[in-house]
Amino acid sequence: MEIKVLNKQGSETGRTVTLSESVFGISPNDHAIYLDVKQFLANQRQGTHKTKERKEIHRSTKKIFRQKGTGGARHGSLKAGIYVGGARIHGPRPRDYSFKLNKKLKQLARLSALSYKAKTNNIVVIEDFDMSAPKTSEFANMLKALKVTGRTLFVTPEVQRNIVLSGRNIEGNTVMRATDLNTYEVMKAAQLIITENSIAKIQEANTK
Repeated sequence: MEIKVLNKQGSETGRTVTLSESVFGISPNDHAIYLDVKQFLANQRQGTHKTKERKEIHRSTKKIFRQKGTGGARHGSLKAGIYVGGARIHGPRPRDYSFKLNKKLKQLARLSALSYKAKTNNIVVIEDFDMSAPKTSEFANMLKALKVTGRTLFVTPEVQRNIVLSGRNIEGNTVMRATDLNTYEVMKAAQLIITENSIAKIQEANTK
């Protein structure tokens, strides 16, 4: 698959790049994408939720009222969960939500996500450039010239500090290094903007 290379003004440069069929042209595996995204989101959870159980509540265990003759149930402690200020019944405890996935499955998920973007023509390739200083307005003008809409994922070959600082303030835009791409970010973005040299980096990282 060949894609035209554009410049920052959104005009064609006359060059094209070839997207590898083994990376951008596979038959997507939806279940692999589901598992990888599920793992990514699970790993973001802190798992520090906690409520107090009966043994952690400091309240009197004196009988609240006499045991018999009231017509109601017997109660022996204000720590019970049915009372305001009492314990939480079967409440959450701290836990680790992370789980393991095989590397091959995660790679399949990434390739599937990239292939979806290629099949739907939601990949824009732009020539390599750098910014002399952080300038959000300049980055926003570039996105406007490229006529991209919705969430965007801007991919660079290496960490380019000025581009990161310029793009991070734009709502719905994420700047990421090619070797750091993950299924979640690719699927979340409506369109991928990939710099020319990043194509080779992506293909090299996902064919090992």
